[in-house]
Amino acid sequence: MGFGINLLATDVERTADFLAEILSMRIHRADQDSAVLEHDGNFFQLHGEHTYHDNPFPGTLEGVHYRGAGVELRLYQKDPDACEARAKKKGYQVLRTRLDRPHGLRECFLLDPDEYCWVPSAPLAR
Repeated sequence: MGFGINLLATDVERTADFLAEILSMRIHRADQDSAVLEHDGNFFQLHGEHTYHDNPFPGTLEGVHYRGAGVELRLYQKDPDACEARAKKKGYQVLRTRLDRPHGLRECFLLDPDEYCWVPSAPLAR
């Protein structure tokens, strides 16, 4: 029972490092083929595209500029200012700088090495 997310990555270890270093996620295991990560008790997986040799999904990625186009991978209770600063220091792309939003969150949009869009956010002080 539950809900799971698996992201295809061109370089699993590089993407796992981004998630750990920039977004402070916990890596349970990672190698060139797959990784299991955790954020606030929620687990998800990364798999290398090369492991999907008999799966039809990778063929749908041909010609796609941004992975997960139209999907925001949101992390709550995660300081967007600190995440953005770490991303800039490491040379990752900031799609939208930190900003206080009308829906009550401060957030920024960061692209990982495969250009999945991660949105760390925290509630605005009242």
